[in-house]
Amino acid sequence: MTAIGTNSTVAVVGTGTMGQGIAQVALVAGHRVRLYDSAPGRAEEAAGAIMRRLDRLVEKGRIPAHDRAAAGERLSPATSLAELADAALVIEAILEQLPAKQELFAALEDIVADGCLLATNTSSLSVTAVAGRLRRPGRCVGMHFFNPAPLLPLVEVVSGFATDEAAATAAYETAGAWGKKPVRCADTPGFLVNRIARPFYAEALRAYEERVADPATIDAVLREGAGFKMGPFELTDLIGQDVNEAVTHSVWQAFFQDPKFAPSLAQRRLVESGLHGRKTGRGWFDYSEGAALPEPRTEGPRPAPEAVAVHAALPGPAAVLREMVEEAGIKITRDRTPGESEGFIRLPGGACLALTHGYPATSIVYDRYIRFDLSLDYRAAARIALAASQSCSEADLAEAVGLFQALGKHVSVIEDVPGMIVARTIAMIVDFAVDAAARGVATPEDIDTAMRLGVNYPGGPLEWAERLGAQWVWDLLDSMYHHNAGGRYAPSWALRRRADLEEWVL
Repeated sequence: MTAIGTNSTVAVVGTGTMGQGIAQVALVAGHRVRLYDSAPGRAEEAAGAIMRRLDRLVEKGRIPAHDRAAAGERLSPATSLAELADAALVIEAILEQLPAKQELFAALEDIVADGCLLATNTSSLSVTAVAGRLRRPGRCVGMHFFNPAPLLPLVEVVSGFATDEAAATAAYETAGAWGKKPVRCADTPGFLVNRIARPFYAEALRAYEERVADPATIDAVLREGAGFKMGPFELTDLIGQDVNEAVTHSVWQAFFQDPKFAPSLAQRRLVESGLHGRKTGRGWFDYSEGAALPEPRTEGPRPAPEAVAVHAALPGPAAVLREMVEEAGIKITRDRTPGESEGFIRLPGGACLALTHGYPATSIVYDRYIRFDLSLDYRAAARIALAASQSCSEADLAEAVGLFQALGKHVSVIEDVPGMIVARTIAMIVDFAVDAAARGVATPEDIDTAMRLGVNYPGGPLEWAERLGAQWVWDLLDSMYHHNAGGRYAPSWALRRRADLEEWVL
């Protein structure tokens, strides 16, 4: 089975935002499209809304007027499921409720031809379960579009336990023919994006609950320091706190309440308060008219040190800081001390400045230590977070702040916790991705593609694993695991195996 031809009818059931978007994609690709909604009149309203969007595309010069006119002739609302009998592909985008989806597909099975492909746009329910009541579950496949469907290129093509290979291939090829970038994945909780992206939200919420920093500062550190387009608090306000929390809870339950996927009590309270984000006018931030978004915590100007000492090689991406220090005109008085395993910068007052790891700056091993957060590109980063041990003085911290300011960075001082903000987030995302690849959820290439296109990450997590080294990620998470009870940070066996292979190859 190959892509559904444009001479075939595509039916879309459910005419909310996602259903309309999917219908528009199929329509622009050249198909006859039938819209059905169980609520009377909704399908006609949706057809009108789609055509108005096409009108705007004509006005902007995105599509010619004759293509819009031809699309209007191919689009028709249906008043009953029976009118979908000639469809070669039916995509449902109804409520995210398993019984409703099962009942819909069971009814469609008595209407459509045996060769009709049945696709669910579910974002969190099991495709296997959706198909569970069908006589021929092999024709049921997941086609998870991302909102807004006409704009975002990613489509997750999900094979349930009983999905025929031909059905999955047809869905994959059809999405590609529609100009989308499909990726294939197994039927796992959250599929690819909603599974691997959980730490981006969860670690920010955990850091907030630990009083590491306020939401605006956490967002700024991840956005300006790590290159994410939006911070997790502003992003969940945009998605809807109720929606984001429901997906988190669904994935957590599907993984039998694995602590790695545990929801946040702080987010639960926000949802219970009715503060769902932009759509309600307030979430983590206030969106009412005239309200100003809070500023992140940013240190005031400090003088740059005249000279620092670099002891051993700074690890991973932080190695470039030595060059940046020299370029800033700061003298390096000492370089590479034999026998020192952890590279660090010695500040003029004697404090040590080092990349964060899975233990806090304050420890019984080290004295005056200041940790700086991870960045995957320190040259491009506009903001760096610092955390000082209890034994550090204000003068020690001022020297560290002044050094990074001399490198052109905004500096946010946060509370001292293992992994800080960026490092713990990136490490958890990498671990989730490595584990998913090892379990055969998807290929490494599809995982990286999904995360770049589905949630606009600045890179793929398996690409990050290569740049950071699996051993560094494993060491950080293993240390965090021993600092935090409950198993949340226990690194996966797949990550340990990857780290061992790195050592063996070296």
